[in-house]
Amino acid sequence: MVERPASALKELVENAIDAGAARIAVRLAAGGTELIEVIDDGCGMNAADMALALERHATSKLPDDAIEAVATLGFRGEALPSIASVARLTIESRVRGADGWSRTVDNGEVVAEGPAALPPGTRVRVEQLFARVPARRKFLRSARAEYGASLDVVKRLAMARSDIAFSVEHDGRRVLSVQGGETRPERVAALTDRDLAENSVAIDFARESLMLGGVAGLPTFNRGVADHQYLFVNGRPVKDRLLAGAVRGAYAEMLARDRHPVVALFLDVPADQVDVNVHPAKTEVRFRDPALVRGMIVSGLRRALDEAGHRSVQRPSEAALGMWTSESPSPSGVSGRSGSQPDLNSAGRYSPDTGLGWGLSAGSGTSETSSPAGEGLKHYSGLALHDRRPTFMTPPPQARAEAAHAPVPQTIDFPLGVARGQVAKTYIVAEAEDGLVLVDQHAAHERLVLERMRRAMQGGNVASQALLLPEVVELDEPGCDRLEARIAELAQFGLELERFGPRAMLVRATPAALGQGDVLGLVTDLADELASFDEALSLKERLDHVASTMACHGSVRAGRILSVAEMNALLREMEVTPHSGQCNHGRPTWVKLAHGDIEKLFGRK
Repeated sequence: MVERPASALKELVENAIDAGAARIAVRLAAGGTELIEVIDDGCGMNAADMALALERHATSKLPDDAIEAVATLGFRGEALPSIASVARLTIESRVRGADGWSRTVDNGEVVAEGPAALPPGTRVRVEQLFARVPARRKFLRSARAEYGASLDVVKRLAMARSDIAFSVEHDGRRVLSVQGGETRPERVAALTDRDLAENSVAIDFARESLMLGGVAGLPTFNRGVADHQYLFVNGRPVKDRLLAGAVRGAYAEMLARDRHPVVALFLDVPADQVDVNVHPAKTEVRFRDPALVRGMIVSGLRRALDEAGHRSVQRPSEAALGMWTSESPSPSGVSGRSGSQPDLNSAGRYSPDTGLGWGLSAGSGTSETSSPAGEGLKHYSGLALHDRRPTFMTPPPQARAEAAHAPVPQTIDFPLGVARGQVAKTYIVAEAEDGLVLVDQHAAHERLVLERMRRAMQGGNVASQALLLPEVVELDEPGCDRLEARIAELAQFGLELERFGPRAMLVRATPAALGQGDVLGLVTDLADELASFDEALSLKERLDHVASTMACHGSVRAGRILSVAEMNALLREMEVTPHSGQCNHGRPTWVKLAHGDIEKLFGRK
C-alpha cells in the first residue's frame, strides 16, 4: 500500500536489494513528492519480466507456491502497479548481455514503451506522486517531513545490508553516502552517531537455531526518545512490539524511564519459525515461540553489557583519574562552608532572591568552596581536584554531621520538614512534624526548573547566557531541519541556535537557569523531541515540551552529593512552587511516611 513517498521508496529500494545490487543510488525532490528515483546495478529485467512486474497480483520473486518460505524482502509485482496507479512511473532495465528496455505508466495507463540505453541494472523513476489524487496529496506532511521519513527508510535498509553501497541525493545535494563492504558496527555508527563506535558493545549470541548480532549502546549513551532503536529480522527492518519490549527489559535496571538506548539488533530465525506476512508493509512479524525470542534478546543484551564492565559508566582515562584524589579529613582551620551558599536566616529559611543558582541550576554536580587563601575548588561527586598541597580543600561532608552555623530549624515550621541526610546520593531524607519525608532530588529540581522557566516565559524575560566559545553540535540533517524551523521559539527560552552546515547546529547561548550544563545532550534531545511533536500541537503545547526537556537537563542529577544547606533550600522552594509534588513526567517527587506508618512497620501498633 502506497501511503506516502517513504512507503513507495521502501518498496523500490527493497526491489533493488532483492535484485542483487552492489550499489544503490536514490534521488529525491521535494521530499519525494515530486521525484523518487532509484538506480541499482542488479540483475535487471527483460521486456517480458517488466510487463509482468507491472501487472496487478503478479510477482517474479516466488519460484514456487511456498509463500511462507519467501527469502526476499517483498514480491516485486505487488508494489509497482500500486505506485504506477497514483503517479507517473518509468522503469528502465537491462539484463547483462542483452539490450535495455523501458516502459512508462502514467496513473495506471501505459503511455510509452521501447528500447533504452543504460548500464546493466534497473532505474525506476516516480514523478508527481498523488498529483491526480488530491484527497491523498492533501494529507501528506510538509516536504521536509516527508524527506525525513524517506531518509529514515533508506538508513534502515542500508543498515541491514552493510555489503551494499548506498547514496541519497535530495534536491540536488548529497545527504548520505556509505560504501559497501563495511563491518556491521561501522555501518551502524556511520548511519546513527559517530560516537556510537566508542560507546557500544558488540552482540554475538546464539540459542538453539536463533542467532542474535548487532550493536548495543552503553547505558550512559542514551537518547530521549526510542527512535534510535533499529531492529531487523532475517535482514528485514521491522518495528515489532515484542522486540522493542525485550530491549526495554534488558535495559530496565540501567536507564531512567524517560531515557532510551541506542541499539541495532539483527535476529536470524529459520523461515519456519517466523511469519513475515502478517502486515501489508511487512514491518511486523510473528514468531512461533515469542518467549524464546524475548528471552534470547534480554539475555544477549545483558550478557554483552555485563562483559563491558566499567565501560557501562564510561570510565575516564587513567591519566584523568591521576588528577583526582579521594576524600580525606579536612585540615584544621578550614571551615568547609560554601562561599556561594544560599541565604539562610537563623531559622534556616530559604531566601527566594538567591534562587538555586549556587550549584543546582546547572546540574553539573559541582559546588565551590573557598580555601583560607581564597582559592576556589570545584567538587565533583565526592572527588576533589588534587592540588598536591597539604592545606588544599577537601570535598563537602558525606553523610556526616556538619558544623552548625545557625540554630537547627524546627520541623514544625515547614510542611516538608528539615533535611537530616541523603541516601544513595539520590534521595533527601527530611524530618517533618508528622513523619518522615523522602524526596527524589532530580525529579523535584526538574519540576522547580520547569516552573521557573514557565514564569519567566510569562514575563517574557528568559535570560540567556552566552557561551565563551560557540559549541558545534552534529546531528543528522532532519534533526537540524527541525531545530532550524523552531529557532525563534527556542530563542524565547534563551537557547540561541544557528544552522552550521547541513548536519550541524551552532549553539551561541543557553538559558541562564541551566548554567553551562550538557549542551550536546540538550540539543540532541530537543531534536528528538521535536521529531515526536505532531504538527497539530498548539504553540503553547510545543513550548511546554521544549521547556520540559530543558528543565530535565538543567536539574541536579541523581548521584550528586548535596550539603545540608542545599537540601534544605530545595525543600523550601518545593513548598512554595506549584505542582512540585510531581516531576515533569508525572512521577512523584516526594513521599511521606507518617509516624503511625513507621510505628506499624516496627509492630508498635
